[in-house]
Amino acid sequence: MSASNHSTEATQSAFDYERAFLRNLGLVQPEEQQQLKNCKVAIAGLGGVGGAHVVTLARMGIGNFHLADFDIFELHNFNRQAGAMMSTLGEPKCAVMSRMAKDVNPEANVVPFDEGINADNIDQFLDGVDVVVDGLDFFAVNARDLLYTEARKRALPVVGAGPIGFSMILLTFLPDQMSWHDYFAMDLAKNDTDKYLLFGLGNAPRATHIPYIDKRYVSLDEQRGPSCAAAVQLCAGVIAVEVLKLVLKRGVVKAAPYYHQFDPYRCMYVLGKLRNGNRGWLQRLKFYIFKRFYLSGKVKKDG
Repeated sequence: MSASNHSTEATQSAFDYERAFLRNLGLVQPEEQQQLKNCKVAIAGLGGVGGAHVVTLARMGIGNFHLADFDIFELHNFNRQAGAMMSTLGEPKCAVMSRMAKDVNPEANVVPFDEGINADNIDQFLDGVDVVVDGLDFFAVNARDLLYTEARKRALPVVGAGPIGFSMILLTFLPDQMSWHDYFAMDLAKNDTDKYLLFGLGNAPRATHIPYIDKRYVSLDEQRGPSCAAAVQLCAGVIAVEVLKLVLKRGVVKAAPYYHQFDPYRCMYVLGKLRNGNRGWLQRLKFYIFKRFYLSGKVKKDG
């Protein structure tokens, strides 16, 4: 037996679920902790926010995971991604985050989907799941379309939190309330750039982050924008509580058309409601204005 295998077995034999998550009690009851242990959470995307969700939910005592990502860890991930370290450079995100979840809870059942989510595996990814967590990259609009479409068919709640600037945004979609497609009005889009604009506008209608972001570092064409670990950690905490409320069926869940943005840099919290999603007149006006500015800037740059 190798030293590493011996160490793993010793660690597992020393693990005790009740002792490991004892300090959760007082916020949850013992029977509720068992509910968390028995539930299954599917997390699509394990990079920026997804990896932080895995670690935080594992520490909440969630006992079953479906984890999906096709990418590997690279140097440009180091500023924000939970699994990005020198020891994991070049490794598949799915393998690393599966390992980290098991490091927190060796008894956890973790099913990796190392090709990400796609039409061929979405049934298996959502099979037996209680809550779906959207940890996909901002620009993964087509994968997100698939995720929300299939989750709604199965009457599954989907929660997503995104780091924007120093802030976090939260959107929750419940099976009996406004859908992701109705909220973002993606049918207004004629191309992927339109989808990015609609997604950004719907996520943060009040856009508290706009005053302090240097627009020179934002590029829809190159699919990049500024990000930081502080905002990612905010997202992870909020998602963990939202998952807890959905699994335990207690607490208030303000689902879409409600949106949330918490911006500690500006000491602001916004809870708003887009009754008609992006189809409302003000959101449509913003969309056309932003699109016009984007196209005019692109023409100047290309010229």
